[in-house]
Amino acid sequence: MEFDARDQSIQENYLRMVQFITPRPIAWVSTSALDGTPNLAPFSFFSGVGASPPTICFAPANGPDGRPKDTLENIRRTGEFVVNLVTEDVGLAMHRTAEDVPPEVNEFALVGVKESPSATVTPPRVAEAAAVMECTLHSAIALGTGPGGANLVIGHVQHFYVRDALVDQRSLHTIARAGRREYLRVDETFRYE
Repeated sequence: MEFDARDQSIQENYLRMVQFITPRPIAWVSTSALDGTPNLAPFSFFSGVGASPPTICFAPANGPDGRPKDTLENIRRTGEFVVNLVTEDVGLAMHRTAEDVPPEVNEFALVGVKESPSATVTPPRVAEAAAVMECTLHSAIALGTGPGGANLVIGHVQHFYVRDALVDQRSLHTIARAGRREYLRVDETFRYE
């Protein structure tokens, strides 16, 4: 299923975003370098911001050498990125993309996931991802400097994708970050009346 955020109501965008963004979610962000090299990295400081326009944010920290990571540099240069939602079937691959590798390394190939063309932006989607948000950059704000320095990336969602069979939260089965190497299954819901 494809959803163009520009054709949906504020309520529809809001409902799509709260369906995708679960507690302590993981943004598995794909970007492209100027030379076309794809980059893929996970970020657990990730959240929805609002539905008019549909907006998300995530916070990539600087690397151990104090420089911005490849993801942030690619976004600053191209103005585009894709947030791939993480389910258990791709969890190990996601975890492996947290490794620090040189910018010329294609993390899709490194961890064995496939690239799939995006509908509205240049960076590829993770073909195995159950749900995707394609984004353009609103702003990238340096909040800190040096090793581990915080940065805030704010993006406007241009396009939503969810596998046809996964139209509700109960069927999405995202995983969430609990600690350094610990994850949680998000596979049970309940309601308040």
